[in-house]
Amino acid sequence: MNNGPVTAVLYNANFPVCSFEISHYARYASAHDLPIRFDDLNSDAREQWGLDADTAARRLYVLHEGELTSGIPAFLVLWAQMPKYRWLVRFVGLPGVRQIASVLYDHLLAPLIYRWHLIRLRKRTT
Repeated sequence: MNNGPVTAVLYNANFPVCSFEISHYARYASAHDLPIRFDDLNSDAREQWGLDADTAARRLYVLHEGELTSGIPAFLVLWAQMPKYRWLVRFVGLPGVRQIASVLYDHLLAPLIYRWHLIRLRKRTT
């Protein structure tokens, strides 16, 4: 990741929810010439992250200036790189809001999306 973007995002391009959201961010970043790279966990790029496919599929990962974050902290890092979304950083970063968002993401949203991902994988193989 040398001489490249200072922020990289690892996401599941084969999963509709992730693909839809991250594609939106990627278009925004491209249109505004932001130094953000978007890596599909289903590609060879995942190997650079040091995460196996199952771990990578469980949540959003962002690498910013050498620091790896996941979940809500990863969203906060990503949004902070995009002027249009900095208001989300200020809001979700508020004490209480951040904790609630993290609990909802960690215990409800991410597991739900991951289970949906597994169901889609099983259907492909049958």
